[in-house]
Order: sequence, then structure tokens, then C-alpha cells
Amino acid sequence: MSLPSRQAYVPFVSVDNMMRLVLDVGIEQIMVELADVIEADFRRWPDFDKTPRVASHSDIGVIELMPTSDGQHYGFKYVNGHPGNMRQGLQTVTAFGVLADVPTGYPLLISEMTILTALRTAATSAMAAKWLAPRDARVMAMIGNGAQAEFQALAMKAVCGIREVRLYDIDPSATRKCAANLAGRGLHIVQCDSAAEAILGAQIITTCTADKQYATILSDNMVGSGVHINAVGGDCPGKTELHRDILLRAGIFVEYPPQTRIEGEIQQLDPDHPVTELWQVIAGQSAGRVAADQITLFDSVGFAVEDFSALRHIYQRLQGTSFYQDLDMIADPDDPRDLFGMLCRAGAQDKVA
Repeated sequence: MSLPSRQAYVPFVSVDNMMRLVLDVGIEQIMVELADVIEADFRRWPDFDKTPRVASHSDIGVIELMPTSDGQHYGFKYVNGHPGNMRQGLQTVTAFGVLADVPTGYPLLISEMTILTALRTAATSAMAAKWLAPRDARVMAMIGNGAQAEFQALAMKAVCGIREVRLYDIDPSATRKCAANLAGRGLHIVQCDSAAEAILGAQIITTCTADKQYATILSDNMVGSGVHINAVGGDCPGKTELHRDILLRAGIFVEYPPQTRIEGEIQQLDPDHPVTELWQVIAGQSAGRVAADQITLFDSVGFAVEDFSALRHIYQRLQGTSFYQDLDMIADPDDPRDLFGMLCRAGAQDKVA
């Protein structure tokens, strides 16, 4: 099956088809591919329009739009974050996205992005760790064992060579769920009773919790020298996971400072506290890890370029597959000036039928 040639039809990737595509390619393989395409787009970071995501906050969550363009393609993601949803049996994060052609403005792809966001978030974490973590890192602590945990573990395995994952969550059932899902996937899994136990021997520490609050998942005395911290859970105003003193000891790397200073761990710091943009490290313009005993911190909040990369990769991956549906969503009159006539002729055809 090839992608539709008529401009009126737009390929749509449903949740079911996204799962089929990912499983057909392989979970680890597609995260390796996503890490590669995201890294390639970080190398050309100046080509992109950039703006902090447009967020509508409430006491119980946030709804956001995340747009960007490289001049040839335009992409955006709609995404929410509602920690309380889990108590109702709902996802805390759901999303969909659109990729469009800039020269015509026509959409090229509409896709679910709940699964795709989990994949691209993990791929971005692993890409950053490849540049910032200790070279011999083989053990990761995963603190917060919710919906993102397995993706993070497998991305770190596929991209960085992690062999052991030490799990901790305040809800032991989440840890058991994560351990069961990762069983048989080539990782040594250790279930821990505390965050302090989980980080013992870990060179990479990933924090990914859901509560929308200032929290101290890691205190300063828990973090020794030479580790890489992958801080995923602090991703909106008023939501952090790390004690401020850890930040003061670390080399901090971010996606887009105007967004991260509002939403990330560094919202705890002075507005002029120095940070390094990750794209500059990848492009060879700034140093990454500079010493074996340095603490590096990737203050990850998620940025639109990562979603753009993921959407473009999925669009290319659809070629020659059946993992999409055609949506008839663009009016396509024979005469572009005669939209009204097309409407009337459709009515006449209905009467004849």
C-alpha cells in the first residue's frame, strides 16, 4: 500500500495501527531510529521555528499545543497532562499530531501521539545520555514506574547499552507491572524498596513521576559524583523532582531554555543560571561531559522539534505499508473557486441515489 496520491486524502495512523507499525519494526529498533532522526534534527536546530509550547493550565492539569516548522514541513502536537486521570482509569497523558506541507499548507499526516510521545520521549532521553552519561554506564535507576518507564529502560538499552535497571515507585504495584513487562527483554531487573536503594551503583538516574507538585524525589545527599540524571517528570510550572542543591552541583543541559526555565527543574534557579542547550553539544559547539566526576543533568521537558522528528519519521515509515487509513478531509472541487458548486452537486447526487 502506498500513501494516497490525491490531495483530498490524508493518511491517519490510529492507535491500533501505531501499535502494529511499532511491533512490525520492533520496539527497540524504532526507538533507535527515532533517536537518530531526533539527533539529526538537533544538528540543524537553527533551521526550526521555536516557541515555548502554548499551555492552558488548570488546577488539575494542562492542555498544550506544540508547533514548529523547518520551512519545508510544519508539525504540531496536541497533548494534555492530567495526573489525576489515573484514579479514573484514564491515561495521564494523551496526544495527537499533524505533519503538513509548508508550500501548500496541506496536511500530510494525522497521527495518534500517545504511544508515539512515549517512544520519542524515551528516544530523546537515550540520545541525550549517549552524549552526556559516563561512557561505561551499564546500570540505570528508574524512579517512577508508570507509563513511561518501560520505554525509558528499553531505549537506554538499545541506544546506550544499559544492562541493569533498578526500579522504584511509591506504588509497589507499578514496580511489579514494570518488572513483568521488562521480563525476557535482555535486562537484569532489580525491584527496590526506596529511591535511595534504586540509585545504588547506577550511573544513569531517571526520574519520571506524575504528581503535579514541587517534590523532592532525589535529595542532595543521595546523588554522588559522576552520574548522569535524566529528569523527565518535571515538565510544567510548579512540578519538579530534584532538590535545588543537586542543580547547583550539576552541569545542566536543556532543549529550549525559554520553555525549560518555565517548566523544568531549573524553574527553581535564578533566571540567569547558566545552562547548555543540548543541540550545541551535538553540533560540536559546546562541551558535554567534561570530567569523570561531573554530575550531568538533562532537564527534559519535551520540545516540539522532537515531535516533528517523530511525525516525519512515521510518515516515511508508512511507505509501502497498510498501517494507516485514508481520511477524506480536504475539499477537492474540480474548480478550486467553486466550493459552493461542489456542495450543491453533492446534494443533487444524493437525491438521485
